[in-house]
Amino acid sequence: MSQTIAFKLFTQFLKPFSDKARKKRMALFSKIMQPSKDMKILDLGGQPFIWDCIDTPLNITCLNLPGIAHEEYHSHHKIQYVSGNACAMPEFKPGDFDMVFSNSVIEHVGNAEMRKKFADEVLRLTNCYWIQTPCIYFPIEAHCGMPFWWFYPDSLRQYFLRKWRKRLPAWTEMVETTDVVTHKEFRSIFPNSKITHEWMLFPKSLIAYST
Repeated sequence: MSQTIAFKLFTQFLKPFSDKARKKRMALFSKIMQPSKDMKILDLGGQPFIWDCIDTPLNITCLNLPGIAHEEYHSHHKIQYVSGNACAMPEFKPGDFDMVFSNSVIEHVGNAEMRKKFADEVLRLTNCYWIQTPCIYFPIEAHCGMPFWWFYPDSLRQYFLRKWRKRLPAWTEMVETTDVVTHKEFRSIFPNSKITHEWMLFPKSLIAYST
């Protein structure tokens, strides 16, 4: 079986679990954050379909790099799409949004310095936020599907990346530029937040939030 076919089979197999986890995560978000009708939410790096299971109609601004957002998607929410960089958002000022939301994005923005800039921009805009990232201790790494990926020696991770790059260069680049955010770092860059875990037998993700 070719690596490309195996990858497609893996993503098809993973989708029902991802959809279930997303619904569970958004139910937790709704319970904790209690979004109200027409609340103005800035979604950093998000896609419109994640909001499908929130019944309350919201005013959502999805910020992404150019060409990333699925702008044709139909939603019962009012969604505006903007291109930008979540680590530097001078186009927005405090008070523009009631809440900042981000789902599995901070691990993609770059090194620790860039993650700190991401957090600083969130904290500059609002004191109400929900920031989620995959947990290092979940057995299956969320992006590449490898068990306990972050505990491999760097040489072993590089071995797999070299193999993957031959067949799936774009996907491999995504995996290669994804980092893990530890509980200690999360606490450091969101010092006044509450931090909770999303569970799926194991801690699946970390969530820093403030209401």
